[in-house]
Amino acid sequence: MWWPAALAAAVALALGVPALVTSGTSASGSSSIAVPADDSPEAGFARDMATHHQQAVDLSFIVRDRTGDEPTRTLAFDIINTQANQRGMMMGWLDQWGLSQNSPAKPMAWMKMGHDYQAHDGSLMPGMATNAQLAKLRSLSGRDAEVFYLQLMIEHHKGGVEMAQGYVDLAKNDSEKRLAQSMVVAQTSELELMTDMLKERGAAPGVPDS
Repeated sequence: MWWPAALAAAVALALGVPALVTSGTSASGSSSIAVPADDSPEAGFARDMATHHQQAVDLSFIVRDRTGDEPTRTLAFDIINTQANQRGMMMGWLDQWGLSQNSPAKPMAWMKMGHDYQAHDGSLMPGMATNAQLAKLRSLSGRDAEVFYLQLMIEHHKGGVEMAQGYVDLAKNDSEKRLAQSMVVAQTSELELMTDMLKERGAAPGVPDS
């Protein structure tokens, strides 16, 4: 399902991502621009948001197969398409920069906000669902699956918006900053939509104890 890194890099380049350059001087005599450091906000955001996006895609594929409700399926398809595309771009950037797609650093450490979130049961960052919650979603169908998906995805988007805004505030890469800004706008809009969808189903935001 996922693009090879080279293809992701090509797509990212076509969308305006600067080409990988190394330190030194070009043939024309102009200085080249250093790639982001391995512990930079640029690298940290790309890695962490790619992981965050992967779970949003996973959640959306699950609910797609658990309900025939068209509004829910449409939302799920939109999230799958948008976040898979964005994930490919971020993996492409890391590939261009010659950086690994994984890091031993604590998730969100690049934000330098003193996050004390403790990863547990597959939930690596704020907003991410646990493995138990994923299993529960797989066990539901119809309205129950729709409601639980929306509740999980609202929390997921809240975490995603916080992370994206955190990068916007630190960004030194214009292309990556634009992508993060677009995430803030789009996911904030989807938060409103999902809250309305829950209301239509007689439910409210907030993930119940599993």
